[in-house]
Amino acid sequence: MGELDEILEISKRRGFFWPSFSIYGGVAGLNDYGPLGSILKDRIYHEWKRIYSSIGGIEIDTPSVTPETVLKASGHVDRFIDLAVGCNTCKSKFKVESLLSDKGVEKVPENVEEAWNLIKDIEIKCPRCGGQLGEPFEFHLMFPIDSNGERYYLRPETAQGIFVNFKLLLNFNRGKLPMIVYQQGKGYRNEISPRQGLIRQKEFNMGEVEVFLDPDVNGTFRPDSTEKLTLLDREGKIHRESLVDAVNKGIIQSEDHAYFLQKTFEFAVRIGIDRERLRFRQHRKDELAHYSRDCWDLEFRIDSSWVEVTGISDRGTFDLGNHQKSSGENLAFENGRLARVIEPASGIDRMFMAVLISSMVKRENGYNNMKLLEYMAPYPVAVLPLQKKDGLSEKAKEIFSMIREMEPYAYYDESGTIGRRYARQDEIGTPYCITIDYDTLEKDVVTIRDRDSTEQITGVPYKDLLTHSPFLTNPILKKVRK
Repeated sequence: MGELDEILEISKRRGFFWPSFSIYGGVAGLNDYGPLGSILKDRIYHEWKRIYSSIGGIEIDTPSVTPETVLKASGHVDRFIDLAVGCNTCKSKFKVESLLSDKGVEKVPENVEEAWNLIKDIEIKCPRCGGQLGEPFEFHLMFPIDSNGERYYLRPETAQGIFVNFKLLLNFNRGKLPMIVYQQGKGYRNEISPRQGLIRQKEFNMGEVEVFLDPDVNGTFRPDSTEKLTLLDREGKIHRESLVDAVNKGIIQSEDHAYFLQKTFEFAVRIGIDRERLRFRQHRKDELAHYSRDCWDLEFRIDSSWVEVTGISDRGTFDLGNHQKSSGENLAFENGRLARVIEPASGIDRMFMAVLISSMVKRENGYNNMKLLEYMAPYPVAVLPLQKKDGLSEKAKEIFSMIREMEPYAYYDESGTIGRRYARQDEIGTPYCITIDYDTLEKDVVTIRDRDSTEQITGVPYKDLLTHSPFLTNPILKKVRK
């Protein structure tokens, strides 16, 4: 079983996420976050907001339903299209670009005719049944909504809600650039072949940042990291360079662009993604989005494949220019000049998957240990009575109630043997277990167990755990972790 399949199995069994509408057979590309996953997703969003608010970012929240005029101006109505192909036998549909990539062809066909010629030349068959593929066709990626004679779409990105509010946001920011605006929320794409759990979905969670810059100034933001990262340029050449050196050597053209690659990497590492499984890949010219002048993806390795988790795009003045022309509103910030935009856009669901995979460790006994960072774990602490008799459960519930006043996500478990309960908490990433035993009844002390080392410290006065908030900074817990 590959690591992706193993994470999918653990997530469904333990309550991180599972397929939506499963009692009706499920729907490809739609998933529910369970109790543990909902907390972890919120923790990821929290760290994402912390990263950008710490450098002056401001947050807004705009609707998911977007008028056609907005998305017509942004180019999505006419250009947010993939080339697809269907199987004549099993009727499955596939993205042409993905089929070509699986055969080692990185070229993105520009039209239906070119796609059809490539499929015939390579003799690609249906990957599911081996049947003959039909002629390619254009597949629109947005979900339309018709209401009272007007057309709307479910937004494919949160960015347009920021762009159309530029004047209001600039006024809020006292007319000053740079201006950093971020928004979390749902995005929707009519994926041709949704797959791989949270990786390719019809509805997904996004964290998008629009950085508005003076177009005549390069270096408003400058990277300062000297850590060597893996950079794969559009020509396929691999570089091991710091972002500072990558700018100096012309691998990355803009200091501002490089700075937000750095912020993206810091965010990924902050939430617990394995830095050794990350790389930046520059988009080839033929795969750039219609609004993008340049783009670097932060990619995470899953099994033997690389998956984009964040795209950091230089959108130039494309969006503000188009909305100014379409709406008739003046969206210039000074002397008729339009702001240039750098956009780090994170797929929160993919980040979520990367965190779980990075954290999963298999012990020698075959059990999984989810080594989530303490501040990312859904349950920072679990309270476990040694047994359910002799008043241990009652005392454990009393202590649990006191702990939960400081740590609302504390967890209580008295079901099964103490060993099985430890294993359950290890598998979902709980850093500490507090065991209530007979010494608790006699001496008011507890045993604290560390998730990663499985070591235990006995004789800890439980009242000492109730005198320090937030709970995870308690010096007693730090002593256990050492």
